Amino acid sequence: MDMNLRSRGKWRGAALAVLLTAGTLTAAAPGARADGARTETPVTSTSPVTGVTESVVRVKVPLPQAAGPRPAACDWLSYLRYRSADGPAASADADRILIAQPGILEGAGAFDGVARNTVARAAEQGLNIEFWALDRRSNCLEDRTGIASGDQHTAVDYYYRGKQVDGRTFDGFAPDSRLGWMARLGIEQTVRDQYDLLAAEVPDQAQRKRKVLCGGHSLGGVITGYFATADFDGDRTTTADAGHNQCAGYFALDTTVATSLADLSGSLPDDTNLPDIGLGHGVIQAGLDSGVLSRTLSAPVLLNPETMTLLAIAGLGALKDLDGEVDLPRYLPSNLNIEATNRFLFSKDTAAFLAGTPSVKDFRLTNGAVLGALLDDNSVPLAFLQTSVGFFDGGPIADKSFPVANGGAQRPGLYGTAYKAIPDRPHGPLYTWRTYDRVGDPDDPGHRSADGTPFTGPGEEVTDIRQLARSLAEQPLDFTEQYFPTKLVTDLQMSTAPQVKKLVVHPQGLKANPVLTVLAGEGLLAGRVPPELHPVVADGYQHLDVLTAAAEQNDGRPEPVSTSLAAFARSPR
Repeated sequence: MDMNLRSRGKWRGAALAVLLTAGTLTAAAPGARADGARTETPVTSTSPVTGVTESVVRVKVPLPQAAGPRPAACDWLSYLRYRSADGPAASADADRILIAQPGILEGAGAFDGVARNTVARAAEQGLNIEFWALDRRSNCLEDRTGIASGDQHTAVDYYYRGKQVDGRTFDGFAPDSRLGWMARLGIEQTVRDQYDLLAAEVPDQAQRKRKVLCGGHSLGGVITGYFATADFDGDRTTTADAGHNQCAGYFALDTTVATSLADLSGSLPDDTNLPDIGLGHGVIQAGLDSGVLSRTLSAPVLLNPETMTLLAIAGLGALKDLDGEVDLPRYLPSNLNIEATNRFLFSKDTAAFLAGTPSVKDFRLTNGAVLGALLDDNSVPLAFLQTSVGFFDGGPIADKSFPVANGGAQRPGLYGTAYKAIPDRPHGPLYTWRTYDRVGDPDDPGHRSADGTPFTGPGEEVTDIRQLARSLAEQPLDFTEQYFPTKLVTDLQMSTAPQVKKLVVHPQGLKANPVLTVLAGEGLLAGRVPPELHPVVADGYQHLDVLTAAAEQNDGRPEPVSTSLAAFARSPR
């Protein structure tokens, strides 16, 4: 905490905020930069996992002045705080605190399922834990007003037709020209933000070392690796501020705790505007500073702020009326980005992609079928966007051979290994969605590929599509990330560059604490993690399932990711 708050007339409010969450007031942590301002707002959820309290917390941690002009909201850090409803109100009184870094193009809302399941599982065992799902600083640019309306048409009108919601008008998706301050949001600022947030919320370093478990999903494992090896007071001879001394242990969700992207290459989409890493670090930084290189990782179609917003809008429909017929494809405005994205995701083959017919507008679909088409592993071709939420129902199904044919080019990593399917009767029956727990039921037609391979089975379906919809549309912080800093990935891809290597001040930090590694059985790292890490493997899971899976699985077993996290939190340190 900044003790100069006394002279700014904010002492009482800041002290109260810290006391409410940390229990005791102590001197500032070495090198910490939070100014003491804090808000916490309860979040209402329709989740069936009861006994868990959620709130959104915002802590003011200003960027250095050298960052340049930015929205005032971007001088705050945010996270979703989950805790047992019967547990202590103060974070410092919890038995454990799990703090989770999101993956690429991912926000705090993605952790809703695993956070609730883990807190509830621990509470069943008499352990009061908290789960903090972090948002990256750049998520300050997102406007959730339209999604928060709870209505698809209202959201579309807000984001695309200039209509107001609660007296507010959407300011548009931010152009790169307004994002100069993001040119320096790399790995150094990312791990610094985590340290400053921890130091503000749990001021006692001894408590942090005893109670906090640091980890993340996908790219979050690599960020955790850099956090573990970082130094935050500028003096490598002092270690109270070292990253590994803020954590009692590390956890990795379909990732590894490391300072290399080597194992996660499949998590990076090939069609983004990531610069050629053959350039030197200084050249890339100059390009980001000048705007010659885009400050955010995006693509002309499929992966950009507009299409990420569409995922949340689709989630709204599924959350409100899963089995109702949708008009969203026809209600959306027609523009190149939306039309090309629809073609990419909903084309049966290359001919349909090129011709644009039949299109998604030619099919009768429920809200559940639309959301499943966007994010299920039997539909979406990109592995890092895949969940196992069930299968199409209600009509004939065909193989989806675009962009990759079934049974041939699939590989762990970019496309995943699940066979892809698509509705096959335009202007025909109403296509519905068979939820994960109804796959394999007596009334399941058991669709097969043209080569006779079943598209799916009950052992491969693990996530309730309603939970996926809640994560997308019910959270105050996004499931997806609209403005991912390019510099964060270029830093990590250039881990051998002197400017990045210097951040690894305490390399022993990687092995200074126990590690829990949990892998999706069909995820990005399937078969690629060294056995000496003794990973827990969640069979049938895809990359996002480790965050979204239902509390009870089809074979009656408890959900393995949250069960492993709860056990890890319970083990002595």
